[in-house]
Amino acid sequence: MHVSCLWFATYATASLLSVSLAVAQAPTPAVQPAILRSQVFNWEQLKVKTTAVGQLRDVVNLPSATFEKFESHITTLNVGQASHAPHRHAREEFIIIKDGTVEVHINGRTQLAGPGSLLFYASNDLHAIRNAGTTPATYLVFNFETVATRSAPAQGAAAANVPGTLASTVFNWEHLAVKPTKVGARRDVVNAPTVTCLNFECHVTTLNPGETPHASHRHPDEEIIVVKEGVMAVTINGVTNRGGPGSVFFYGSNDEHGMKNVGGTTASYHVIRIVTAATPKAAAQ
Repeated sequence: MHVSCLWFATYATASLLSVSLAVAQAPTPAVQPAILRSQVFNWEQLKVKTTAVGQLRDVVNLPSATFEKFESHITTLNVGQASHAPHRHAREEFIIIKDGTVEVHINGRTQLAGPGSLLFYASNDLHAIRNAGTTPATYLVFNFETVATRSAPAQGAAAANVPGTLASTVFNWEHLAVKPTKVGARRDVVNAPTVTCLNFECHVTTLNPGETPHASHRHPDEEIIVVKEGVMAVTINGVTNRGGPGSVFFYGSNDEHGMKNVGGTTASYHVIRIVTAATPKAAAQ
């Protein structure tokens, strides 16, 4: 009886050890990267970091349904300061000026831009920004990578001169034509393919108090909203938040979204819609 019990105990211990070893040796499932979903990045909730040239607010750095990488941050430059020396990179980039006056460097040429202006840097074009005003300058930066970024021309978009694609450009706020609408006004900025995207479209909407631009809707291309002035209520998939100047709304592919001016003054915001080779199909209605 004693021998039988000893044998059973030994067998059970060996079996448990065998199972433990098998579990330990099993391959660990690959951790899937986080994906950027529809989200509101409220200006007042962004953490401020002091830098050698001013301030930095990190917004997001994730892939999404459309982008292999989508990164955004907000830079504030003290008077006379530059964010960095002129540089270049394959990912395309756009910038929206929030406050102040900046000197924009693109491929050796410079020009000034103020609040509301949009800067677009095509793939591998040389670029930089310097605060050329008398007060701090703040601007929102958006970098994005797509499948096409891998084959972007190393010599730069301007040198490659790819037909029919958007060149690095400064869209100065003061030069944008204003078109009155039933709910306020509209400024068209750009609507064109780029080196790494099938289409890049931007316009600025101004809403009178209490107005909405349209009913809640959804679309396959992802969308970025940057609030310029006023207070906007944004509803995404039934959940409502608010955001003021400097806030960023990101609408993921095919998510239902809508907006309304809930302030006592006019509200203006930039709308950026980007289509890439990875843009999903429209959701079934």
